[in-house]
Amino acid sequence: MDKKIIINIGRQVCAGGLEIGKLLAEEFHAKYYDRELLNLAAKESGFSEEFFKQSDERKGFLRSFFHLPYSNNWGGGSNFYQSNFSQESLFKFQSDAIIKAAQEGSCVFVGRCADYVLRDFEHVVNAFITSPIEARAQLFMKEKDVTYDEAVKRIQQVESRRASYYNYYTGKHWGHAASYDLCIDSSAMGAAETARLIADFVRKKLDV
Repeated sequence: MDKKIIINIGRQVCAGGLEIGKLLAEEFHAKYYDRELLNLAAKESGFSEEFFKQSDERKGFLRSFFHLPYSNNWGGGSNFYQSNFSQESLFKFQSDAIIKAAQEGSCVFVGRCADYVLRDFEHVVNAFITSPIEARAQLFMKEKDVTYDEAVKRIQQVESRRASYYNYYTGKHWGHAASYDLCIDSSAMGAAETARLIADFVRKKLDV
């Protein structure tokens, strides 16, 4: 494929966003980035990947971090406390990693406000994957071995954090149709067929 394309995937918990993202990456011979972005950001910043994992899509993480006992595991040594390091710095490191990856070739990004970070790039499609809470809770129950009520509670907690993070950094609304090019319920067709539908949309929108 001659034309470079970028697909950004927003997703509800257990809606199949990760699987769909990987299928789209295969379809368009693109690189796939989810948590891989954390490693890239860590390399760019000099801090450990574990630090980025703890702050991943969590607005306000640093406020709680500074109440923890000091540990060298985060990287950066004592200079960490002497710097102007902030949640915005974390977001910038990750954003820089997203931009660098997008400049190098076709990519599929899952989460991490990539749609906002790459808003000025050409040949971009932003999609949001949803599914009814009942179906997602059933999957969560199997994965985590918890009750239905606990599954719903934990899903809502994660999505509340994601929404807060996304809304804060983008000025848009997480999960609202106006924030994306395409919103789709993956439960209607399953991951594979949903990926095919999105792929068709990408080809038509970007003429590839």
